[in-house]
Amino acid sequence: MSDRFSFSVAATDGRARTGTIQTPRGDIRTPAFMPVGTAATVKAMLPESVAATGADILLGNTYHLMLRPGAERVSRLGGLHRFMNWQRPILTDSGGFQVMSLAGLRKLTEEGVTFASHVDGSKHFLSPETSMEIQRQLGSDIVMAFDECPALPATEEEVAKSMRMSMRWAQRSRDAFGDRPGHALFGIMQGGVTRELREESAEALKAIGFEGYAIGGLAVGEGQEAMFGVLDYAPGFLPQDKPRYLMGVGKPDDIVGAVQRGVDMMDCVLPSRSGRTGQAWTRRGQVNIKNARHADDPRPLDAECTCPACTGYSRAYLHHVFRSGEMISGMLLTWHNLHYFQELMQGMRDAIAGGRLDAFVADFHAQRAGGDIAPL
Repeated sequence: MSDRFSFSVAATDGRARTGTIQTPRGDIRTPAFMPVGTAATVKAMLPESVAATGADILLGNTYHLMLRPGAERVSRLGGLHRFMNWQRPILTDSGGFQVMSLAGLRKLTEEGVTFASHVDGSKHFLSPETSMEIQRQLGSDIVMAFDECPALPATEEEVAKSMRMSMRWAQRSRDAFGDRPGHALFGIMQGGVTRELREESAEALKAIGFEGYAIGGLAVGEGQEAMFGVLDYAPGFLPQDKPRYLMGVGKPDDIVGAVQRGVDMMDCVLPSRSGRTGQAWTRRGQVNIKNARHADDPRPLDAECTCPACTGYSRAYLHHVFRSGEMISGMLLTWHNLHYFQELMQGMRDAIAGGRLDAFVADFHAQRAGGDIAPL
């Protein structure tokens, strides 16, 4: 196990890469999917259960944790890893996205953002410097630079102005982060769906220098076609020898398309949120367990899946506990979804290493196009 942060690419297939991010808390196999543990928990899952699905790294939310229970408290209690009983790597976002999307009244200036908490209305201030300090107190392994996420749709002029402020904030984040061996700071590329702005942003970030680079401002309602359009060129603007992280993605077909275009890391609340609302992701596409067709079905969700939901329980049972509002419903379906997402990542890692990603992707789409098993 390394005492420093590093990234190596083991194999490529087209623009897709597979490799390893080394951290003092363990290796992260890439391409990697990071389950989201918003408030120091992946909802409905024990940390050891999340690890059992194959996750090497979790994501925590700076905005939520600074409001409740507070970064100082987490620090006093030994840091986020000890607090939530997860000893593998943790990435924390900067809080910028949540401030823009969740917070109440907010005032944005060059200095930072003043906002009202969505929890109790209390006033807070977040800047590149305070975000770096909060993430230091949390003790995360990968820290995200503080940026602004402009709400789309926006004019190109608005996107450009926002991106350039985010680049100034990226420099301030780098300065405030300081020298922290074993920890990494990632810069975030912005620029909407405009190629020239994306390239300008990438050049600014490379001039500052980061341990990894994120592609931000996508998966915010622009649609898959527009997102893939940006991903056709944006990863190529970033250094080859550093990890590339696509923030907030996504659905399985989004993930597969992003990996094909050279993305190494992704995160999304989708597997856990879907699990709590009765949606299961399978190799045959999405299954809505609340539908009446499952009420008498003794078969598993997915006969090929080795997760606890599929090896121990029938569709009929999963339908029953969801309809009854039982807690085990969200637990089993979340476990299944996280297992499926991690299995998908392992499948792609193996396919890239074997030079057969195109065949893997074709099979992935063909199975999904076939749809769910026929009702009994």
